[in-house]
Amino acid sequence: MTTLIAGISGAIGSALAERYLHDQPAQPLIGLCRRPEMVPAAVREQENVTLIPWQADAPLSESLTDQLAEALGPSGKLHNLIYAAGLLHDDRMFPEKRLEDLNPDAMARAFQVNCIGFGMLVQALAPRFRGQHLTRVAAISAKVGSISDNRFGGWYAYRCSKSALNMMVRNLSIELTRRFSPVTCVALHPGTTESPLSEPFSQSLAKLTVHEPEDTASNLYRILDGLSENDNGRFISWDGTDLPW
Repeated sequence: MTTLIAGISGAIGSALAERYLHDQPAQPLIGLCRRPEMVPAAVREQENVTLIPWQADAPLSESLTDQLAEALGPSGKLHNLIYAAGLLHDDRMFPEKRLEDLNPDAMARAFQVNCIGFGMLVQALAPRFRGQHLTRVAAISAKVGSISDNRFGGWYAYRCSKSALNMMVRNLSIELTRRFSPVTCVALHPGTTESPLSEPFSQSLAKLTVHEPEDTASNLYRILDGLSENDNGRFISWDGTDLPW
């Protein structure tokens, strides 16, 4: 069973990779990230791991497509596709607190990384879903992407791009099952996780339950491993409950 994790160098992506390697040590694992050298050695040095340079905010190149084809093999099937890439802040942008903070470049980057990158990756890999096996397609979303749950406002780029990701998941859950059944496509809320993404907000997070990456990975792995066709199109929280769109 081949698993591909996009964003494997991040806190959640790398912890998920370690969990897959622990529970499925003989199965192929493909990892995509901007800088493969930043992937933890516990993942990077495994023989069954293939790491490929990839940028979520750039179009899929012919070189990347070729590398994916080589990693999967001429008739290789993809069983698990997990999109763990995400952008909340970096040295060029920070979550908006008010309308005056809106920036079109930051909005565009957030949409590219948090939504468009996922869609383009699924487009490139969908032919690998064909077969009798169940393919699990999962995007790491966020509860703040829920429209009906939004009671605080702010964080325009992140909220809007995660809402767009959720719609991408819903769209794909309809089309993929028509063309590549059996497939299940879901959005996952990992819960607040200790990571570089959450680090600037440590003071406000003190009031919340913050998970270690390993705990988040265990929660998500449990959900992913238990997915069936009946779960297709769900927005699932880390504890297995459904979240409102």
